[in-house]
Amino acid sequence: MTSTAALLSPTERGPDVAASLDARGLQDMAEQGMADGAAKRGPFRPEVWLNARQRHAARLAAHYFRAIDVAVVSAVSLLCAWAASPTDLAQAPVAHAAPFAVGAVALLGLLRSLNLYSFPAARSAVLHLAALAGITSAAALLAVAVALTLDGAGISSIVVWAGVTMAALYGLHLVWLEKVAAWRRSGALTPNVVVVGATRHAETLIRAALKRRDVNVLGVFDDRLARSPDTVEGVPVLGDSEALLSHRILPFVDRIVVAIDPKAEARVRHLMGRLGALPNEVTLLVDPARAGDREDALRKLADSRLAPLDGRKDDDRRAFHKRLLDLTVGGAAFLALLPGMALIALMVKLDSPGPALFRQRRHGFNQEEIVVWKFRTMKHASADATASRQVTHDDDRITRLGRVLRSTSLDELPQLLNVLTGEMSLVGPRPHAVGMKTGQIESARLVADYAHRHRIKPGMTGWAAIKGSRGPLHSAQDVRRRVQLDVEYVERQSVWLDLWIMLVTVPVLLGDRAAVR
Repeated sequence: MTSTAALLSPTERGPDVAASLDARGLQDMAEQGMADGAAKRGPFRPEVWLNARQRHAARLAAHYFRAIDVAVVSAVSLLCAWAASPTDLAQAPVAHAAPFAVGAVALLGLLRSLNLYSFPAARSAVLHLAALAGITSAAALLAVAVALTLDGAGISSIVVWAGVTMAALYGLHLVWLEKVAAWRRSGALTPNVVVVGATRHAETLIRAALKRRDVNVLGVFDDRLARSPDTVEGVPVLGDSEALLSHRILPFVDRIVVAIDPKAEARVRHLMGRLGALPNEVTLLVDPARAGDREDALRKLADSRLAPLDGRKDDDRRAFHKRLLDLTVGGAAFLALLPGMALIALMVKLDSPGPALFRQRRHGFNQEEIVVWKFRTMKHASADATASRQVTHDDDRITRLGRVLRSTSLDELPQLLNVLTGEMSLVGPRPHAVGMKTGQIESARLVADYAHRHRIKPGMTGWAAIKGSRGPLHSAQDVRRRVQLDVEYVERQSVWLDLWIMLVTVPVLLGDRAAVR
């Protein structure tokens, strides 16, 4: 995911220090307030660390806001049409209901087309509410025109509709504005970037960002560590590009900015190629001639509007629909399966000593480390939290009940909790254990595009699972096959594909008795 445009376009030292940092360590460093810790944090380090998944959830809120607006405006319109009708609403003439229907559609359409769900930082609350009043007034005038044309509902009824609708929307949008303001204060809507290259281009970017304070530059990485400074405009140099590939700061990064002079084409191609394997978006930084161009480019980078609602099929809209599917289907499945899950937990406890549930740290969205839950299928003393030894046929670590649970995939049911909390999805690439090995080599090092599978939330089932690639990965060929199918799913993902995968998962898994799971 790389690109180039004017200045920015949609694209402690060394690895030992880099590897030692994790989310909790970064948060602790922020809270301690020690002098040396403050120097390492740099001028942009936020006090509250929110990873990319958490900030993405806040950006998707615009869809929820709009859905609630639609429901409220529809309810008010139906009530007003019923009150204005001389008979039951179902038997009312079209002329009585049409003005309210036309007014509601026009109102909701204008709210969307005039981008009142973007909540940009530059727009004040007063201006937002004034625009809301103007849109409601325009919709009311259109409703009056329809009523006069059809000789339908009285003007007084439409005035009442407009007043009630405006009051309801004012109340809702005051809540929306306060929520967005709170997210801005917490940093949920502030882009986090890291810069590759301790160059004059990086200095230009950081100085401009310091003035604007709407972009967080978390750190700088540079391959020429012997010649690079400890900090660039106060931002710490955290290592080289190799350290960045496995750095614990990556789950908190929205964008990687390559600040190498574009004239060094060979070096730029090499860096862009290596960084392109990461799930984070990569951008090439080009220093423009005019300061105005620099400000425009930074404004685009810092654009922290919520999900765009312009009608195109964008990633935010797709993620919103996927999350709705997870909440509705996942919530219903959890409630329906809860008695069965309680029975399985009891059987696990009775089958062998140890806890009923097994937890394991696995990679989630944007390489975030999450805790995934399963029913325990191995002997407690033989539990392998890092998947350093993958499961084989007749594995002596698996309990009697564990073999049944694995063969039916019932051991995965507790992951519905991960789905409901937003760490996982019902459908997606299966989450692999952190540090999982294929043979004696870490699986992530066997395929260059391995991290591409982290550009979407992991799932309980997925495209690879129904295509025969599931369970342990015993060879580099197995890893390549899994990654190929996972990347194919990431590129094709849609609600309809997810529904199809869920529909065929059970018969496919139960019909494959040869699989090692």
